[in-house]
Amino acid sequence: MKFTLHQTDDHSKARAGTMVTDHGIIETPIFMPVGTVATVKSVHQRELKDDINPDVILGNTYHLFLRPKTEILKKAGGLHKFMGWDRNILTDSGGYQVYSLSNNRKIKEEGVKFKSHIDGSTHMFTPERVMEIQRTIGADIIMAFDECTPYPCDYKYAQRSMHMTHRWLERCITHLEKTPFEYGYSQTFFPIVQGSTYKDLRKQSAEYIAGVGAEGNAIGGLSVGEPAEELYAMTELVCAILPEDKPRYLMGVGTPINILENIALGVDMFDCVMPTRNARNGMLFTAHGTINIKNKKWEDDFSPVDEMGLTFVDTEYSKAYLRHLFAANEYLGKQIATIHNLGFYLWLVREARKHILAGDFSQWKTIMVKQMDKRL
Repeated sequence: MKFTLHQTDDHSKARAGTMVTDHGIIETPIFMPVGTVATVKSVHQRELKDDINPDVILGNTYHLFLRPKTEILKKAGGLHKFMGWDRNILTDSGGYQVYSLSNNRKIKEEGVKFKSHIDGSTHMFTPERVMEIQRTIGADIIMAFDECTPYPCDYKYAQRSMHMTHRWLERCITHLEKTPFEYGYSQTFFPIVQGSTYKDLRKQSAEYIAGVGAEGNAIGGLSVGEPAEELYAMTELVCAILPEDKPRYLMGVGTPINILENIALGVDMFDCVMPTRNARNGMLFTAHGTINIKNKKWEDDFSPVDEMGLTFVDTEYSKAYLRHLFAANEYLGKQIATIHNLGFYLWLVREARKHILAGDFSQWKTIMVKQMDKRL
């Protein structure tokens, strides 16, 4: 992978760059739609390409390992061919799923033993095994195996976990050196900064990760329940340490406002289930605030969903029509809402990029944050 930094905002740390992999160009800052089990929920691949048009989407190692299973993906020729997606894919390592399975897993130095949420079967993830799985999945960007600590988290636990994540990282790197690419194209490896919300641990972890010299770096263990102020403080601290000439990926974040604030702190890449999950529950993001489309107030509102005229589907549907679809429990409602939310997130980061390149990002961000911080 090649990363080129084109511009940094004069009044913040916001950056505009370009990543180039064997599956194409990724313009940063970028939001990656989450395609957990080889699909972005409620969206056809054609719509994903034509209406939303992301440069990269995310797959999940834990879920793909359990279903359809890595042997099926290998027979298919990798995840790209299996799901009919010819652009970039990033896979997370399963560390967050390990965190979320707190009642069904046991963490040791060797790795994590866990029970499948599907059938209760027992499995073991080690750093080596996770690297092999990600080789077989065949994503363009793959993540180190880490432990995502909960919030709040005891200092000593966070410290022990951070050091174990660093030891696991060394094992990941050692194993990758022995494991060839599976499908004839290269994969880029990102280590992950941990340390919970403790500044000294975050600093120590960021310095350790920076010292590895990987092609890109990730910030994990945030957006797990901590206040937004803590999220921003940790991100700012870590971004000041991670190399400027490498992309920075903040995992699992977040709301549109979270994304703009973290772009201003120097983050280049984001992912989150929020736009798709909220869409399926009738919550829409717009440039002027959020809409609960299920509310009766929209029953006879025939105006477009976004008052700015932003539309990310091939027809401009009214609020009244979309509310009707949700009231009637029609799948089309979830589909339209999902395309809208993902389209809005991609529009937002692309507008951010335009304003970084134009030199007025900070002024634009201030206006957008104020507008979006409303319930309509």
